[in-house]
Amino acid sequence: MLHPPKASPSQRSCTRIELANAIFEYLEVFHNRRRRHSVLGMLSPIEYERLHSPQLLA
Repeated sequence: MLHPPKASPSQRSCTRIELANAIFEYLEVFHNRRRRHSVLGMLSPIEYERLHSPQLLA
């Protein structure tokens, strides 16, 4: 049977709100911006924006 790793004394447990915020941040900031989307032709949103945004004139 697998057990979760024990926290070191320097690690503190987080509240449910902190955990919910961390999950939200991971999904919205990291995962959804980098994963491929079928609606975007299997490109990540970042890749899609790079391909379809007008070039800035310098």
